[in-house]
Amino acid sequence: MISGHTVGFEPADELAKDPESVRRRFWIKFKRVMSKLPFAEDLLSAYYCAFDKETPRHVQAALLGAIAYFVLPFDFIPDMLPVLGFTDDAAVLATAIRMVATHIKPEHRDAARAALRRGIEPEI
Repeated sequence: MISGHTVGFEPADELAKDPESVRRRFWIKFKRVMSKLPFAEDLLSAYYCAFDKETPRHVQAALLGAIAYFVLPFDFIPDMLPVLGFTDDAAVLATAIRMVATHIKPEHRDAARAALRRGIEPEI
């Protein structure tokens, strides 16, 4: 049963419970759309923080939920729409990052910048 307090994030919540699926699906979508993402560095920083073994579980859960929303094939605003397509993804990610910002370390940001320079999936 869906309560009156949900806004359609249930599929992302379910996907976030399977980190390996999120990891695999993240790189497939990220490679496809990275040139269109103005928030690519923040998204990658969140990704590296979420998969860092030193990151607390509650932080990982928040970030995995936001990343899972990004990888889902459906959105409130379809990703194919020019300009508006990723605004919902950016809003979900920005909210998650604000909640856990102190846990995103300079190392996560450095790894994100390095991956963007390479333009490929990192060796993990």
